[in-house]
Amino acid sequence: MDHIPLLDELAVIAGLGVIVTVLLGRLRLPTVAGLLFAGALLGPFGLGLVRGMDAIQVLAELGVVLLLFTIGLEFSLARLKDVMRQAAVGGALQVGITASIAGGVAVSLGQSVGRGVFFGFVFALSSTAIVLRALSERRETDAPHGRFIFGTLIFQDLCVVPMVLVVSFLGEGAGGQPMGSVIAISLLKAVGVVIGIFAASRLVIPTVLGWVDAARSREVFLLAVLAICIGTAWLTSLAGLSLALGAFLGGMALADTVYGHRALGDVISLRDAFVSVFFVSLGMLFDIRVVLEHPLLVALLTAGFILGKGLAATIAAFAMRFPARVAWLAGVGLAQFGEFGFVLTKLAEKSGLIDTTVSKPLLAAGIVSMFLTPVLVRAAPHMTAGERLLAPLEKLIGVRSIDQADESAPEGRLSDHVVLVGFGVAGRLVARALARCEVRYVVIELNAATVRKSREEGLPVYYGDATSEEALGHAHLEHARALVLLMNDPAAAQRVIDTARRVSKTVPILVRAKYLLEAPPLQKLGATEVIAEEVEGGLELLAHTLRELEMPRNVIEERVEEARQETQPSARDATVPRRTLADTRGLADLKIESALVRAGSAAEGHSAKDLGIRNKTGALVVALRRGGVLIEQAAATTFQASDVVFLVGEKAAVERAVREYF
Repeated sequence: MDHIPLLDELAVIAGLGVIVTVLLGRLRLPTVAGLLFAGALLGPFGLGLVRGMDAIQVLAELGVVLLLFTIGLEFSLARLKDVMRQAAVGGALQVGITASIAGGVAVSLGQSVGRGVFFGFVFALSSTAIVLRALSERRETDAPHGRFIFGTLIFQDLCVVPMVLVVSFLGEGAGGQPMGSVIAISLLKAVGVVIGIFAASRLVIPTVLGWVDAARSREVFLLAVLAICIGTAWLTSLAGLSLALGAFLGGMALADTVYGHRALGDVISLRDAFVSVFFVSLGMLFDIRVVLEHPLLVALLTAGFILGKGLAATIAAFAMRFPARVAWLAGVGLAQFGEFGFVLTKLAEKSGLIDTTVSKPLLAAGIVSMFLTPVLVRAAPHMTAGERLLAPLEKLIGVRSIDQADESAPEGRLSDHVVLVGFGVAGRLVARALARCEVRYVVIELNAATVRKSREEGLPVYYGDATSEEALGHAHLEHARALVLLMNDPAAAQRVIDTARRVSKTVPILVRAKYLLEAPPLQKLGATEVIAEEVEGGLELLAHTLRELEMPRNVIEERVEEARQETQPSARDATVPRRTLADTRGLADLKIESALVRAGSAAEGHSAKDLGIRNKTGALVVALRRGGVLIEQAAATTFQASDVVFLVGEKAAVERAVREYF
């Protein structure tokens, strides 16, 4: 059989990647870091086991396309609207601040203005694949810092087009054409492609997938999904946009159709395999010889990515009125070299703007920063020093802080209240219930926009970071009746509990968690009760399923109670959804009908028992309504004119009873 060169290299990548990742996993290092390290070992500058770099790079690029496509499938247009402010304002601030600082430092160190612009662009871009993978693994994409990071990454991808054009002009120029006109034409083409993709999501994609689905072939459906993914990426690349952004837009276009969830389920395994190849391929670019030849330069560039770029992103987050914790985590999350930095670097080399003496140390430092990112993202929530340094800047945000909460207490100090942390849908539900029960509450919220909107509604919502002992002190947690945590950041929830127990040893702490596995560590820290969403959702689905199967109510209650005892007990009584007669197939032949007792009818002045309606007609009187009041014990009740009587029985029996008595 003919030898296939790429096949043996893929086998080596898969085998060594698994071994290295498992070994580093025992050291509690993230999977992405293990894959990057495996790539460094396998590559031409390591053990040299993989030499077909061009083919590997193609597979790696496909991995990034699939990653962004599946993120788009989980995102949808409606969710994109929620992060547009972060994308437009926060992204512009991050890119502008980072590019200005990096470019200014480069020029001050003797580099040309052209190279300064190049360095500014390279430092402004972050790694979409690594950061989003890390946020997804930690379930932080919906946390405040996750939303800011995601919006910023979207803006960075949109900036790739003008950056590529500017770097090209700084090198060789563009045949005498004005830079402004070329950039404007390219941007117009890009906008046209984006509008076309979203139009297709409404008009073309649902129809085409409907035809494909009619074929009842999973293989054909998967091929159609891949065609949408790769096709949108290709179309955007023709307009000068990145492949990854095109794939993301294609995923969002598909997410708004009825086929979105099915497409995600079919593609996700394929995505994970190719994304792993991408991370390995990045590691292969690492040249240890450059680090040994220029250790100080590589170290300074790495510090620039992690410290300088992180600081710039933190400033941008503060400018967006995020608190110290969110700004700190956003800074750590965006502090690395980006995939499109490789594109800009190669383009700058090709156009003569830089040479290998500049590009090699830059790429080495960039890969080191990429390796460190998943480690730092995991460690950042537990590193409080950065937050404490940034905390004084929170006063510049300009929203009503938790230290003003006492102003809402008539007696001047909060007591016998409930402290809520987080004011999303669940937070509003709890707050509304407390208000109706006349229980005082205060809310600590990280989102400044939510605080301002809630204060306009007259609600006691205050800006503050509940992981801070000072914030919980201003909320007078020691005098509270309970602390309720409704947060989307699992790591932050652990820190809030730890801080709360230092403030008060006795206050009950109720926590919402996503998964049951999160409960033991939270309880160990001091949580009184942990409500796992997956358990409550599962129990509700269990009850509805058994009801649909027409199991007796007491059997359903027993099964629900068994499931509760195996997972998480609850003080709330089990609730079983009620069925109507129409929902119960065993009683499908029975009809329920109402009849008005007319003056002078046979029923007036008599009861159903006296008349023998059940024995004579087969219909059963189950209730009657008199003057707006429902009377359930109707068999022995004397009928009066204008009563409405409810009868149950077979159709003929009910019709006979109505005809003869009412």
